[in-house]
Amino acid sequence: MTSQPTQEEERPGRIDAVEVRHPWRWVVIAVIAVLVLMLAHLLLTNSNFNWPFTLEVMNQTIVIRGFLVGTLFTTVCAMVIGIVGGVLLAILRLSDNKVLAGVAWTFTWFFRAVPRYVLLSITGGLGALFATGLSVGIPFDFLLAQWFGTPDLRLLTVSQTTLYALFGGVFGGIVGLGVSEAAYMAEISRAGLLSVDRGQHEAAEALGMSRGLAMRRVVLPQAMRVIVPPTGNEVIAMLKDTSLLAAIPVQTELFFRVTNIKNRTFEVMAGNMAAVAYYLIATSVLMVGQYFLEKRFSRGYGGNAPQQRPAAAGVSLGPGGAK
Repeated sequence: MTSQPTQEEERPGRIDAVEVRHPWRWVVIAVIAVLVLMLAHLLLTNSNFNWPFTLEVMNQTIVIRGFLVGTLFTTVCAMVIGIVGGVLLAILRLSDNKVLAGVAWTFTWFFRAVPRYVLLSITGGLGALFATGLSVGIPFDFLLAQWFGTPDLRLLTVSQTTLYALFGGVFGGIVGLGVSEAAYMAEISRAGLLSVDRGQHEAAEALGMSRGLAMRRVVLPQAMRVIVPPTGNEVIAMLKDTSLLAAIPVQTELFFRVTNIKNRTFEVMAGNMAAVAYYLIATSVLMVGQYFLEKRFSRGYGGNAPQQRPAAAGVSLGPGGAK
């Protein structure tokens, strides 16, 4: 006859839990603290930084104008071209029409292959391609004039001098950076569109929406959750790539102005720190904006989804079951 276990024997014994220690974690923190102190000591005691002169450079009118026009204005305009062009290219790439999809692929392939510095150099010299100016009108009108004796069918002609002035300035930089960005944004937008389930397209069309309306009202808003984070990254990258406008060269640009000052005064590090400070300020503002934009388009997903109160046992809070 076996004896039944008593209540004391069934109860598990006391667990003496010991917190897991991470000694190497504290070693890493100590090393980082020492490195931070060394960096702070370098920034504060090395006279080559010359912080008063850095502030003086930042407050110069030509530097502020270079930051506002050559950096911020160019970034905004180039990103508008890039985002609009990228979304259109992504839609064409996903089209059932093979010709349109091929054109979008070729555009993306070419402008992703050419480095931006090289592309800006080409943009700045576009005037060399049109010795008699750039005309807008009936295509191949010179052949019609040769065959049938018709007059020139041109509505507008821009002289070569005007082309050099136009593409050799901020406008040329915006065009060069914008078309390059459109190629990258096309891939980001395509990834966002592909992340939306095919059933969303079918459900929208079942409700009577056209394909264009379904794209604007249903697909794109959902794709933005995937598109926004890498787009924010592209905006910050574009902000820094405006320094490549020196390839044209555009003189109304932050780093171009700062470089002129540091070459004239031999205050190299102080001049560089003035440019770095402006880039840090602009990037910080953009990152805050990206945070709120991501939060807006991520509503209802993951950790941003509204938390439902757990229902008690036997109580349904669903539709038709609320009590």
